Parts: sequence; structure tokens; C-alpha cells
Amino acid sequence: MADLFDTPDDKTPKPEAPRPLADRIRPQSLSEVIGQGHVLGPEGPLGSMLAAGSLSSLILWGPPGVGKTTIARLLADESDRAFVQISAIFTGVPELRKVFEAAKLRRDQGRGTLLFVDEIHRFNKAQQDSFLPHMEDGTILLVGATTENPSFELNAAVLSRAQVIVLERLSLADLELLAQRAEKALGRALPLKGPAREALLEMADGDGRALLNLIEQVAAWKVAEPLTTEQLSQRLMRRAAKYDKSGDEHYNLISALHKSVRGSDPDAALYWFARMLEGGEDPRYLARRFVRMAVEDIGLADPEAQTHCLHAWETYERLGSPEGELALAQAVIYLALAPKSNAGYVAYKAARAEARRTGSEPPPKHILNAPTKLMEAQGYGAGYAYDHDAEDGFSGQNYFPDTMKRPVLYAPVERGFERELKKRVDWFAKLRAQRNG
Repeated sequence: MADLFDTPDDKTPKPEAPRPLADRIRPQSLSEVIGQGHVLGPEGPLGSMLAAGSLSSLILWGPPGVGKTTIARLLADESDRAFVQISAIFTGVPELRKVFEAAKLRRDQGRGTLLFVDEIHRFNKAQQDSFLPHMEDGTILLVGATTENPSFELNAAVLSRAQVIVLERLSLADLELLAQRAEKALGRALPLKGPAREALLEMADGDGRALLNLIEQVAAWKVAEPLTTEQLSQRLMRRAAKYDKSGDEHYNLISALHKSVRGSDPDAALYWFARMLEGGEDPRYLARRFVRMAVEDIGLADPEAQTHCLHAWETYERLGSPEGELALAQAVIYLALAPKSNAGYVAYKAARAEARRTGSEPPPKHILNAPTKLMEAQGYGAGYAYDHDAEDGFSGQNYFPDTMKRPVLYAPVERGFERELKKRVDWFAKLRAQRNG
């Protein structure tokens, strides 16, 4: 009997370790990359660079699972550079020094280095600055990958030396092509009926890597008949929607919600409101934003909008989730359907600008109180007309500094309650002209 510690003959074939599906069908050329034709095509920025043989440092910005790592690896092949990959999460200054030293040795031997930095936005300013001299002298061609907006997360110096390439989430058509490629590699079709297949693609939420992980799970099932959508949902946990409460997705969705309200579209506003709640957003944050929408985009066109939002917020605080969220949903609908006016907001900003411009001008003396004889002798309060004693309760006096030309700050619109306010503004303007004529 063979000894337990005998080593097998070197010629004995060793079983190949199982490889993830994503690795098995990884594109071997840029032409095989799915879904990014707008940057890889002949007219796209990367296609144009490769055709001209002038590849520059890049920042690949896009959601997870759209091919950032694959594209970087293939760019290294296309430009005949060594591919070195690091992650900002696990790499510190000592490791960076080693990477740069190895790249210098490679350059001295006549070969360039494409340094791919995953999650580059996680490096601090000093770490990002350490790339600059090596980018400038050609030691490395930097390709950074980020899911966050580079404008906010990357140093201006790095951005000035790199071109930002925006990658898009995969469409359902792109995901279908990826599924077909996976089925070819597996040698069999997925055991799904048509609607279930569509549901699987939707579960991936534009993420190719997530889709391949789901496909691997489904392909491993032993089923007698193709599964329905309901059966698929029972077997799979639906993938959580991509949402980062402190990142780009947070700001993108609140922007979509705010603009849907401003655009008087209650259905779209409710949809984005629901998207944020499903992503785990704090309803209190949304309640605060609703009050802001009321004062910024509706204003005095519907003075009840602000009150309605405050009441909805108070109702949420008393009921909590999920019951209190209905009050917030009703506030969204009210805001979307309310008449819109930013006249108050515009007037406020204009008043602040005037205050900065004329901030040293004193009020006219006739509207100043004169509690002492000295102030009375200086003309304080002289000539003040008490409006309640005037005809129509309106004196028409000037209340701006004497040296300042009277501005027009508030211009109400012909919508909602501001239509009534506009009548009043026009009426007082007419009386003022008559009294001062």
C-alpha cells in the first residue's frame, strides 16, 4: 500500500481548480466587451486613442459590474504594457513605493506599465499626489476605477492629467447578450421560462457581474421543467437595489425626486420617493427635503404647501415607519400638483445681493426712531407718515436708503395664490407712483 506521505508522480494530471463563470467568459479583446460601445467604438474616446496609438491616463467612472477591470486589462494588452492591479482598499504607501520601483525597472528595460487602481477614490490626497511624478515621467500609465463622482473624490491635479471615461450600466439587451455568452460556456440553456428569464435580467440591475453570479446559481439547479417567475423568486433572493446614502446614488435620486416635483409629475415623484425608501433612506431626510421643495419651488403660489409638509413630517414622527411614510407620500403628491413659483426664492437671493452691494448705507432718517433730543435734532423720524392714517392705509413713502435706487426684488407669477399677490404688488406700485408723483 502506498505511503500516505508519498507525493504523486509529477506526470499525474492534476484536476483544474473550478473557475467562476465570470472568469471563464472574460473578454479576450476590446471588441468582445459588452455594453460600452460609446467609448470603445471607432468614434469613442478609447477607440480613437488606440487607433492613434496615444493612450493617456484614464479614470473609468461607472457603476459596479460594467467592465472597468476587464477594459483596463485589455488596454494593457492592446498597448503592449505590463498590467499591474492594486486596490486602494488594501494598498498603503509602502506597497505603492514597491509598485513604482518595479515600474521604473520595467521602464529601464524598455517596457511600460499600466497601473490599474481599483476604488481609486478611497486613496487620500497625499496618496493620490504620489502618482503625479510617475505619471508625468511616463513610469506608469494610470487607469483608475471609481464608482463615485471623480469631480468630488479625486484631486484636481490627478484629474488634470487623466481623461475621465464614463461607463454606463448595462441595459437589458446587454445583459441578454451576456446571458447568451454564459449559456454557450455552460453548454446548456438556463432552465427558465421567458418571463422568468426577463425577471432574472432585471434582478441584475445593470450589473454584469451580478448577473453571472445569478446565472451560476440557476444553472446549478436540477429541475424537471423550466421555472416560472414565481418559482424563480422563491429560489433567489432579489438583489438589493444599488443605493449609497452618502454617495452619488443618493444625490442622483434626490435630484430626480426634486425635479419630478418641480416638473409637476406626481407619478415620477412617487417613484423616486419609493426608490429612496427601498434603498434604505431615512424618511426624516426626505421630510426635510419636502419642506425645502415647498419653500423653494412652490413658495407663495400655494402657502399651504409648507404647512402640509410640516404636518406630514409631524405625522411621520408620531407614527414612525411604515405607517408614517404614507403621510410623506401624500405630501409628495401635494407638492407635485401644487402651483409652482420660485419668485420668493429669487427675490430672497436678489435681496441678499443688494444687501452685500449696499451694506453700508443707513436707513432713511424719516423711518428711524428718535428716543433722545439729540437724535430728534439730527432729523430722526422727521417727516414720517403713519400708514394707518393715510388714505387706503398706504403712505407710499420710501423705505430704502436715500442714496439707493429702488430695486424690484419680488416679481410674483400668474399662478396659484401668487396671482392674487401680484394684484396687490401692482396696486401698491400704482399708489406709490401717485403719492410720489
